[in-house]
Amino acid sequence: MTGPAATSAVVERAFREHFGRAVAALILSFGDWDVAEDAVQDAFTTALARWPRDGAPRDPAAWIVAVARNRAIDRVRRERALRGRLPELTALTPTHDEPHEDEPVLTSVPDERLRLIFTCCHPALSQEAQVALTLRLLGGLSTAEVAHAFLVAEPTMAQRLARAKAKIRDAQIPFRIPPDPKLPARLDAVLDVIYLVFNEGYAASAGDTHIRQSLCAEALRLVTVVTELLPDQPEALGLQALLLTHEARRETRVDASGNLVLLEDQDRTRWDADTIEHATRLATRALRKGPPGRYVLQAAIALEHANAPTAADTRWNRIAAYYSHLAALGPDPVVELNRAVALAMAGDLEGGLARIDALGGALDRYHYFHAARADLLRRLDRRAEAAAAYARALERARSETERAFLTRRLDELEHDQDEGDDRAGR
Repeated sequence: MTGPAATSAVVERAFREHFGRAVAALILSFGDWDVAEDAVQDAFTTALARWPRDGAPRDPAAWIVAVARNRAIDRVRRERALRGRLPELTALTPTHDEPHEDEPVLTSVPDERLRLIFTCCHPALSQEAQVALTLRLLGGLSTAEVAHAFLVAEPTMAQRLARAKAKIRDAQIPFRIPPDPKLPARLDAVLDVIYLVFNEGYAASAGDTHIRQSLCAEALRLVTVVTELLPDQPEALGLQALLLTHEARRETRVDASGNLVLLEDQDRTRWDADTIEHATRLATRALRKGPPGRYVLQAAIALEHANAPTAADTRWNRIAAYYSHLAALGPDPVVELNRAVALAMAGDLEGGLARIDALGGALDRYHYFHAARADLLRRLDRRAEAAAAYARALERARSETERAFLTRRLDELEHDQDEGDDRAGR
């Protein structure tokens, strides 16, 4: 692809890769989230108009930041001129993107994007607000994708993001890189951001591509930097083990035609044994450092699957026990859903289904809830109810790969029902 169409694709790619960094650079310079975000949006709008006509610049990211900075300076100049206080603006054009302070911040965080994630995860905000803002700004996720991560409607998440940005502005929360002693206090939120970025890459919430490898790779890179920076933090080790375990079977999650392949049907000989072994060592280190947290327990669950020679050898009772430990850490309907599935697969299909049914109020928007319920109903040979549950899952799923899978399941149930009717009529 060449010409304007190719250049427009460059703009779209630059937006995905550099929007967050450009906004962060301007926040550091101007101290105002809205000014920074509006200026960067304007810069990308200008790029869409100019780049197809003039060609993409050699350094798209630098071009965006330069244009956005000029837009921001113009806006600040206009606003202050209206108030009769036109300031000297040269101070608004720094030669670097570090915060202006009397004393430099001493940080050993070596990675630019990770520094910005730690910066966004400010303890003055609720942890949910920290994670949501950081996913939006630096994770490359749209508001709709962030909403999916939190199982809420897109307008609800848009309001939450707006309130968080308003709090930053009104309370004058500084957008600064924290010094090393304050890094552990922000670690939980940072790990949540990395996990949710990976999750969106591993099972995209929308679109026709089930796996977004660029997001998975970025999350793996970031968690590796975190564990190198904080090698004694068990949850960081646990998250790295969890992501590596999932990554080890990535190639088997869709077939050659792009169709979804469930865990029990994947070709285990194609899983990356070296990566699974590495993940197992990391999880073992994490478990030795004290009572396991959320990510250590999730890594242990993933490794139970990964180390089972066959699907039939999966130790579902142990997996259910791990989910019980997870549930004890705090209420989470998704954890309860997974525990119910594990109990069902351990042999109590009816009991697992009853537990799932009890979660309907909390998880009705979550298509995996309906898909899990449908699967248990199918295993119990309650085919009409299973078909209805698959239909509800299909209504809520936005990923084309998952929609195709659910459609196949529905077709299989309808085919089986037709054959049963034929046999009954003979």
